[in-house]
Amino acid sequence: MNTVDTIDARARGDFRAALAECYPRLWRYALVLTGNRTEAADLAQAACLRALEKSNLLLSDVPFDRWLFRLTHRVWLNELRSKAVRRGEGVVDVEDSGLAAETPGQEMTAYLRNVFSGILKLPEAQRSAVMLVYVEQCSYQEAADVLEVPIGTIMSRLASARTKLKETVAYEQGDSVW
Repeated sequence: MNTVDTIDARARGDFRAALAECYPRLWRYALVLTGNRTEAADLAQAACLRALEKSNLLLSDVPFDRWLFRLTHRVWLNELRSKAVRRGEGVVDVEDSGLAAETPGQEMTAYLRNVFSGILKLPEAQRSAVMLVYVEQCSYQEAADVLEVPIGTIMSRLASARTKLKETVAYEQGDSVW
Protein backbone atom coordinates (compact mmCIF):
# COMPACT_ATOMS: atom_id res chain seq x y z
CA MET A 1 0.00 0.00 0.00
CA ASN A 2 1.47 3.36 -0.96
CA THR A 3 1.21 6.68 0.85
CA VAL A 4 -1.72 7.87 -1.27
CA ASP A 5 -3.70 4.72 -0.40
CA THR A 6 -2.93 5.24 3.30
CA ILE A 7 -4.10 8.86 3.19
CA ASP A 8 -7.23 7.87 1.27
CA ALA A 9 -7.98 5.08 3.76
CA ARG A 10 -7.49 7.43 6.74
CA ALA A 11 -9.73 10.08 5.10
CA ARG A 12 -12.40 7.43 4.42
CA GLY A 13 -12.19 6.34 8.05
CA ASP A 14 -12.63 9.93 9.26
CA PHE A 15 -15.54 10.39 6.87
CA ARG A 16 -17.21 7.19 8.07
CA ALA A 17 -16.70 8.22 11.71
CA ALA A 18 -18.29 11.62 11.02
CA LEU A 19 -21.15 9.89 9.22
CA ALA A 20 -21.72 7.52 12.15
CA GLU A 21 -21.67 10.42 14.62
CA CYS A 22 -24.22 12.39 12.58
CA TYR A 23 -26.47 9.39 11.84
CA PRO A 24 -29.00 9.89 14.69
CA ARG A 25 -29.61 13.47 13.55
CA LEU A 26 -29.80 12.31 9.93
CA TRP A 27 -32.37 9.66 10.83
CA ARG A 28 -34.42 12.20 12.78
CA TYR A 29 -34.39 14.53 9.75
CA ALA A 30 -35.38 11.63 7.50
CA LEU A 31 -38.24 10.84 9.91
CA VAL A 32 -39.57 14.36 9.62
CA LEU A 33 -39.31 14.25 5.83
CA THR A 34 -41.05 10.90 5.49
CA GLY A 35 -43.32 10.79 8.56
CA ASN A 36 -42.73 7.05 8.73
CA ARG A 37 -40.13 5.02 10.65
CA THR A 38 -39.53 2.46 7.91
CA GLU A 39 -39.20 5.04 5.15
CA ALA A 40 -36.98 7.16 7.43
CA ALA A 41 -34.60 4.24 7.91
CA ASP A 42 -34.56 3.60 4.15
CA LEU A 43 -33.97 7.27 3.39
CA ALA A 44 -31.19 7.59 5.98
CA GLN A 45 -29.46 4.50 4.58
CA ALA A 46 -29.82 5.76 1.00
CA ALA A 47 -28.41 9.13 2.07
CA CYS A 48 -25.44 7.45 3.79
CA LEU A 49 -24.74 5.41 0.68
CA ARG A 50 -24.95 8.52 -1.50
CA ALA A 51 -22.71 10.41 0.95
CA LEU A 52 -20.09 7.68 0.74
CA GLU A 53 -20.30 7.74 -3.04
CA LYS A 54 -20.05 11.53 -3.19
CA SER A 55 -17.59 12.06 -0.32
CA ASN A 56 -15.05 13.53 -2.72
CA LEU A 57 -17.47 16.43 -3.38
CA LEU A 58 -17.51 17.59 0.25
CA LEU A 59 -15.66 20.88 0.46
CA SER A 60 -13.60 21.62 3.55
CA ASP A 61 -15.41 24.92 4.25
CA VAL A 62 -18.87 23.29 4.25
CA PRO A 63 -20.08 21.91 7.61
CA PHE A 64 -20.44 18.14 7.30
CA ASP A 65 -23.92 17.96 8.85
CA ARG A 66 -25.30 20.70 6.60
CA TRP A 67 -23.87 18.93 3.54
CA LEU A 68 -25.41 15.66 4.71
CA PHE A 69 -28.85 17.25 5.30
CA ARG A 70 -28.76 18.80 1.82
CA LEU A 71 -27.80 15.48 0.28
CA THR A 72 -30.60 13.74 2.22
CA HIS A 73 -33.12 16.30 1.03
CA ARG A 74 -32.05 15.70 -2.58
CA VAL A 75 -32.34 11.92 -2.16
CA TRP A 76 -35.83 12.41 -0.74
CA LEU A 77 -36.87 14.66 -3.63
CA ASN A 78 -35.56 12.08 -6.08
CA GLU A 79 -37.62 9.39 -4.35
CA LEU A 80 -40.72 11.60 -4.44
CA ARG A 81 -40.24 12.09 -8.15
CA SER A 82 -39.70 8.40 -8.86
CA LYS A 83 -42.74 6.98 -7.01
CA ALA A 84 -45.96 8.03 -5.36
CA VAL A 85 -45.25 8.28 -1.66
CA ARG A 86 -48.03 7.25 0.67
CA ARG A 87 -48.57 9.92 3.31
CA GLY A 88 -50.05 9.78 6.77
CA GLU A 89 -49.11 6.19 7.63
CA GLY A 90 -46.82 5.05 10.38
CA VAL A 91 -46.88 8.18 12.52
CA VAL A 92 -44.24 7.84 15.20
CA ASP A 93 -44.97 8.35 18.88
CA VAL A 94 -43.08 11.26 20.38
CA GLU A 95 -41.34 8.87 22.80
CA ASP A 96 -39.85 6.93 19.87
CA SER A 97 -38.91 9.93 17.79
CA GLY A 98 -35.79 11.05 19.64
CA LEU A 99 -37.20 14.57 19.80
CA ALA A 100 -38.56 14.45 23.33
CA ALA A 101 -36.67 15.13 26.52
CA GLU A 102 -35.14 12.13 28.26
CA THR A 103 -37.71 11.91 31.06
CA PRO A 104 -40.64 14.21 30.36
CA GLY A 105 -43.59 14.30 32.70
CA GLN A 106 -47.03 13.22 31.53
CA GLU A 107 -48.09 16.75 30.67
CA MET A 108 -44.91 17.46 28.74
CA THR A 109 -45.17 14.14 26.90
CA ALA A 110 -48.75 14.92 25.88
CA TYR A 111 -47.75 18.42 24.80
CA LEU A 112 -44.77 17.14 22.79
CA ARG A 113 -46.95 14.48 21.20
CA ASN A 114 -49.37 17.21 20.08
CA VAL A 115 -46.55 19.39 18.75
CA PHE A 116 -44.91 16.49 16.93
CA SER A 117 -48.26 15.41 15.46
CA GLY A 118 -48.79 18.99 14.34
CA ILE A 119 -45.37 19.05 12.68
CA LEU A 120 -46.14 15.82 10.82
CA LYS A 121 -49.39 17.37 9.54
CA LEU A 122 -47.53 20.31 7.99
CA PRO A 123 -46.75 20.30 4.28
CA GLU A 124 -43.35 18.73 3.52
CA ALA A 125 -41.69 22.06 2.76
CA GLN A 126 -42.71 23.49 6.13
CA ARG A 127 -41.76 20.28 7.99
CA SER A 128 -38.27 20.44 6.48
CA ALA A 129 -37.82 24.08 7.42
CA VAL A 130 -39.05 23.50 10.99
CA MET A 131 -36.77 20.51 11.44
CA LEU A 132 -33.66 22.23 10.13
CA VAL A 133 -34.10 25.55 11.95
CA TYR A 134 -35.75 24.59 15.23
CA VAL A 135 -34.44 21.08 15.85
CA GLU A 136 -31.09 21.00 14.04
CA GLN A 137 -30.48 24.68 14.82
CA CYS A 138 -29.43 25.62 11.30
CA SER A 139 -29.41 29.33 10.56
CA TYR A 140 -32.01 30.55 8.10
CA GLN A 141 -29.26 30.81 5.48
CA GLU A 142 -28.02 27.26 6.16
CA ALA A 143 -31.59 25.92 5.89
CA ALA A 144 -32.04 27.86 2.65
CA ASP A 145 -28.84 26.33 1.30
CA VAL A 146 -29.88 22.81 2.31
CA LEU A 147 -33.32 23.15 0.72
CA GLU A 148 -32.00 25.20 -2.21
CA VAL A 149 -34.51 28.02 -1.79
CA PRO A 150 -34.13 31.73 -1.02
CA ILE A 151 -33.81 32.73 2.64
CA GLY A 152 -37.12 34.61 2.38
CA THR A 153 -38.83 31.35 1.49
CA ILE A 154 -37.48 29.75 4.68
CA MET A 155 -38.74 32.68 6.73
CA SER A 156 -42.15 32.44 5.07
CA ARG A 157 -42.37 28.67 5.60
CA LEU A 158 -41.46 29.04 9.26
CA ALA A 159 -44.00 31.81 9.81
CA SER A 160 -46.73 29.71 8.20
CA ALA A 161 -45.67 26.63 10.16
CA ARG A 162 -45.71 28.54 13.46
CA THR A 163 -49.21 29.84 12.74
CA LYS A 164 -50.50 26.37 11.87
CA LEU A 165 -48.79 24.77 14.86
CA LYS A 166 -50.20 27.38 17.24
CA GLU A 167 -53.70 26.67 15.95
CA THR A 168 -53.26 22.89 15.98
CA VAL A 169 -51.65 22.63 19.40
CA ALA A 170 -53.96 25.18 21.02
CA TYR A 171 -56.99 23.32 19.65
CA GLU A 172 -55.73 19.90 20.75
CA GLN A 173 -54.69 21.23 24.20
CA GLY A 174 -57.98 23.10 24.59
CA ASP A 175 -56.12 26.40 24.94
CA SER A 176 -56.98 29.62 23.19
CA VAL A 177 -53.33 30.71 22.94
CA TRP A 178 -50.10 28.81 22.58
